[in-house]
Amino acid sequence: MHQEAGQQFLAELPGIEHDLPFAPDLLEKLFQQTRKDSFASLDAIADTISHDQGLSAKILSLANSAFYGLQAQVSSISRAIAVLGLREVRNIVLTLGISQLSHLHPPPAAFDLKEYWRHQLVVAASTKTLACMVQDVNADAMFAAGLLHDLGKLIIAMHRPADWEAIHRLTTERTISFLEAEELHWGLDHAIVGALVLRSWSLPAEVTEAVNWHHNPEFAPEFRAEAEVLRMADAMAYLVKDPETPLKALWEKLASSREIDHADALQRLDRDLDMDALEHFICALV
Repeated sequence: MHQEAGQQFLAELPGIEHDLPFAPDLLEKLFQQTRKDSFASLDAIADTISHDQGLSAKILSLANSAFYGLQAQVSSISRAIAVLGLREVRNIVLTLGISQLSHLHPPPAAFDLKEYWRHQLVVAASTKTLACMVQDVNADAMFAAGLLHDLGKLIIAMHRPADWEAIHRLTTERTISFLEAEELHWGLDHAIVGALVLRSWSLPAEVTEAVNWHHNPEFAPEFRAEAEVLRMADAMAYLVKDPETPLKALWEKLASSREIDHADALQRLDRDLDMDALEHFICALV
């Protein structure tokens, strides 16, 4: 319908303001410091974050939410890192940054931010569950990819609201998925939009490529396993929301291809995911 508009949006994307609301190099530095082979100390990582006092306060607020179920409140970034772990605090920083972006450029009223974050967080939890059941992916990187996998939808809603609304209408009028409606509307997959933005933030390729190819992992030139697990986690999250989702067959097919026991995976996720605490986290975020 609007193929040229889709390509024009991709061309304009590098020039669109989608900078995170903290120092430009903070996220890149944080990923470097929290790599498995990093020798950065807890104090050095805490110092990286603590330079931004507003960010630090928000991190502590979320760290002390029911979502993490800490026995005692943490009052410093160093303590939050010690209790929650390096990568968990990094993921909080990511979540806060994207949340602030949506405040700077509010999406259309029909875009349900709470549902958006609910799905991102359940997919992230699903990736972590699944990554522990397969041998060839990094569970920490997969959690970040799950948290970011639909960033492109939010970017489109923020910067091309009329196109997002047209796509959204198509999903209702034709009873099709958002991905199918995107293809009909402008031949553009939100995954590539999200991946382009993530690359501009200098995130690792194992995260950006998993996001880029999570709808078509079979075509991924690298990090195909990560894209496969992310696709599986996406279907799994829809199954958690609706046991009769049309994606149930896809989930079972993907899980079987990896020799994952369907019931065992869902039981593990149910054990690890506290939906009430997740809702409190989302309310604090949105």
